[in-house]
Amino acid sequence: MSNDVNMSTIQLCGEKQNFILDKKDFKTGSRGYYGTGKMVAAGKKYQISIQVVEIGSKPKPAEEKKK
Repeated sequence: MSNDVNMSTIQLCGEKQNFILDKKDFKTGSRGYYGTGKMVAAGKKYQISIQVVEIGSKPKPAEEKKK
């Protein structure tokens, strides 16, 4: 298992900030990463929400597998 931290950088109005992304199993069955936080850019406060979904990670419905 890797100890690497998953991180995303957001650049807004010339300001950059890093956000840590945690592994997530979404309610839809898809897998990926998710992170939230707040940042200040151009003197304004922003709430940031990052969702990274692995394409093809959602399980196929049972009837679709039989076709």
